[in-house]
Amino acid sequence: MEHLRFLEMAVDLSEKALDAGAGGPFGAVIVRDGVVLGSSGNRVFENTDPTSHAEIMAIRDACANANRADLSGATIYSSAEPCPMCMAAIYWARISHVFFANTEEDSLRYGFIDKLILQELRKAPEDRSIKSARIENKHAIEIFEKAREQGFGSRPFKNK
Repeated sequence: MEHLRFLEMAVDLSEKALDAGAGGPFGAVIVRDGVVLGSSGNRVFENTDPTSHAEIMAIRDACANANRADLSGATIYSSAEPCPMCMAAIYWARISHVFFANTEEDSLRYGFIDKLILQELRKAPEDRSIKSARIENKHAIEIFEKAREQGFGSRPFKNK
């Protein structure tokens, strides 16, 4: 029953975001041990920021409230299946579970192009509609080496 309550909160936030003109019809709530850590509706228009999706904004809110970037053990409830950007952020935040209402197929059917973006990302960089190419830089690799010495990049994404 808890799942339904938190999912309904996310759906309510999606409607509020839409009705307020703040962004698209998306909402998200992040919970750990039955306590809401963060929540938000989509804020793309309000913030004039294409990264202000509900899940991203909820992650920012939860991290600020928890005073940490690691949300291990938390669950995110979203009004729709997270887009590729949001799903990546969920992995980076180490959120343990995702529950959603509308599917990726529903999003595509209603004009949200998440699936098309995912198809683009699966292509080789040179085959994408936004062309990408590597420019070698020795200093960039040296900084990676320095980061590895400091322990960055050594943690797997699997939550326990």
